[in-house]
Amino acid sequence: MKPITILQPQKTVFGSGCIQTFVDDYLSLGHRRLFILTAPPILPLIEPAIKQLKDNGVNVEVFQNILAEPTLNDFNTILSIAREFRADSVAGIGGGSVLDIAKLVAAFIDSDQKAEDCFGTGFIKKKGLWLACLPTTAGTGSEVSPNAILLDERDKLKKGIVSPYLLADTAYVDPMLTMTVPSKVTADTGMDALTHCIEAYTNKFAHPAVDIYALQGIRLIAANLLRAVKDGSDIEAREALALGSLYGGLVLGPVNTAAVHALSYPLGGEFHIPHGLSNAILLPSVMKFNRSANLRKYAEVAIACGAPVGKDDNETAQNGVDFICELSKAVGIPQKLSDLNIPQSAVDGMAKAAMEVQRLLKNNPREVTEQDARDIYNSLY
Repeated sequence: MKPITILQPQKTVFGSGCIQTFVDDYLSLGHRRLFILTAPPILPLIEPAIKQLKDNGVNVEVFQNILAEPTLNDFNTILSIAREFRADSVAGIGGGSVLDIAKLVAAFIDSDQKAEDCFGTGFIKKKGLWLACLPTTAGTGSEVSPNAILLDERDKLKKGIVSPYLLADTAYVDPMLTMTVPSKVTADTGMDALTHCIEAYTNKFAHPAVDIYALQGIRLIAANLLRAVKDGSDIEAREALALGSLYGGLVLGPVNTAAVHALSYPLGGEFHIPHGLSNAILLPSVMKFNRSANLRKYAEVAIACGAPVGKDDNETAQNGVDFICELSKAVGIPQKLSDLNIPQSAVDGMAKAAMEVQRLLKNNPREVTEQDARDIYNSLY
């Protein structure tokens, strides 16, 4: 069995109400200038925690104007604000974009490096400030991954920075913070987390030490996503999705994703389609393309989803693709790129841009050519 490295935060806390654990832990550290990144809908949920911190002498600066698809320029502006505040610690409390920016702020605030010089894997030189990540969606798994994504305006393409120095010191996964997430966001982010798990499990570099997270993540999300979309107050479904998303995040470092994510980047970069929605609309088509490359693995994905077992792996794998298609429809994911106002004339440019994301395409179980990328995009019209 080949060696594999699984990177995780030093500490991960999971469970409803664990935002209080974050407060207690923070107060024990001795830091006194906390830069919190969040978003306006989340602020009411975390005001009691912020008050506790302030009442105990912590100087808290809250930045909440993070866009859904943050750009390199957005990040540099926020970094300047954090430097002016003289932060000695950082907390990200929000969805994937918020957490990614928090990770990058902590890494670069005291660094002479620039984010634009660190796109790719392994370019950050040193650990940054103490960092906590508290996800408020069950989607990206960013709280436990060494990855962060920014939109590079120079070529309208989303790019990843990957480094062990982007790992949070502590992740606090509190499902109660996801209870007010709207059904559409629940659907988009849940499909994103499901994509992480499916792409990791069927990946060319999949590994038994990671498969266990990926399979359990598939089981949890497939069984609970529709429940949470239909009833956001279903705490059991919310907890299951939060745990499934956490597992999806844990697979990103050692194995990472593949063609779904690579093909989704141009949708976000050029047309500003949210990351989760981009993955959700592409997932069934890429699964159809990949299925023949590893029928056994795709059959096991189908079984984890609860799809019917067929007479052989081929039939079972197809049942899994069908299940994902039906789940996508049931939770309200658009089924065509035209539904997102992306003209078919953009396909050639998107295919060319997707081929630049070899960091992920090299993981795909089946080689993806530029023509294959065109065909996958065109199948969605």
